[in-house]
Amino acid sequence: MIALIVLAIVILLIIIRRIGSLRLGIWMIMGMGALAVLLTGQISPMGAMRAIDLDVILFLFGVFVIGQALEESGLLSRISERIFRHARTVDALVLSVLLVMGLASTFLMNDTVAVIGVPVVLLLSRNSNISPKLMLLTLAFGVTIGSVTSPIGNPQNLLIALEGTVKDPFVDFFLYLFVPTMINILLAFGLLRLFFRKEFEKRVQPLEPVELADSRLASLSKISLGLMFTLIAVKIFIVMTGIGFDMRLTYIALIAMLPVLLFHKRRLHLVRSIDWRTLVFFAAMFVLMKSVWNTGIFQDITGSSPFNMGSIPMILSASIVGSQFVSNVPMVALYMPILQELGVGAEGMLALAAGSTIAGNLTLIGAASNIIIVQNAERRSGDTLTFLDFLKVGAPLTFLNIAVHLLFFALF
Repeated sequence: MIALIVLAIVILLIIIRRIGSLRLGIWMIMGMGALAVLLTGQISPMGAMRAIDLDVILFLFGVFVIGQALEESGLLSRISERIFRHARTVDALVLSVLLVMGLASTFLMNDTVAVIGVPVVLLLSRNSNISPKLMLLTLAFGVTIGSVTSPIGNPQNLLIALEGTVKDPFVDFFLYLFVPTMINILLAFGLLRLFFRKEFEKRVQPLEPVELADSRLASLSKISLGLMFTLIAVKIFIVMTGIGFDMRLTYIALIAMLPVLLFHKRRLHLVRSIDWRTLVFFAAMFVLMKSVWNTGIFQDITGSSPFNMGSIPMILSASIVGSQFVSNVPMVALYMPILQELGVGAEGMLALAAGSTIAGNLTLIGAASNIIIVQNAERRSGDTLTFLDFLKVGAPLTFLNIAVHLLFFALF
């Protein structure tokens, strides 16, 4: 029970972000939660070490290095100028960000796009004096919704694709989830326009052509991006053909970062400049969530539920709610075996993928990509999203997202 109390306090502190006059970073709050369960014996030091998913930490490290190189070289600003220079209204700009970031998440994984996307949307915000909150929410909703439609869009989808009962992941994800995803992107646009009406009256200033700050680093960054796209294509081929080789996303990120770290003289500066606080957050989160998992309460609730745990409405609802407390990947790891025992087929597994991913639109802590976005923005410019900033738009959006998926699964 102590672990659950600690989790409740952590969530409360993330909502208010303050203790007296002291403003707390999300990484600090999660770090204190992990320390609390360690000191109270809810998890052993060795158990805490085993709880930390090194694949996730190393994946993020590799992506952070590439993102830092893209930004410092000036290549990211140049790419942004070329992609978004034709958006002459806020409507066009917001819709473009939703679509571009959503499409990128389909192939690059939402956490990758969250890392790269923060400096892009902050640049767009400053350039036209548009609310950074609007642009950060646009990025958050874009990467979450866009990642639904692909088995490599996020970690929980990949887990379902590899261990669930989806026979042809890329085809099935597309058939069941592509159309709802496009509708949900349009719904996100509509809600953002509703909640930020005054921002949409502003005039967008075209981005100025960007000179590269470091041409050598830009060249190495291009090689890194090329490697990442190539290796992701290889991974797609491996998954589709069923070849028995585990091309982990961690390997892709670490291999892709090598040109930058091996062949640029400022490699130590790049490593020091990445977002270490987010890495601390994830390490602490794994420890706290494992201690909560060890209480067995969520397993008991799921196993003794009087509801039909294999129905599409229940799968969507339970995965969205559960993901707010134990994160979406552990939720999927818990729920998937139960669905397999119930004989749930591909449709149920795809509903699990949709629900556990859309959970990221409900609250700030519903998806890892949200945390990456907020902490990256705070580190770079001091701009942020509070828990309530996110919830007031995310809650109605999530409700609409569920309705769209329920309708589409019923029609399919």
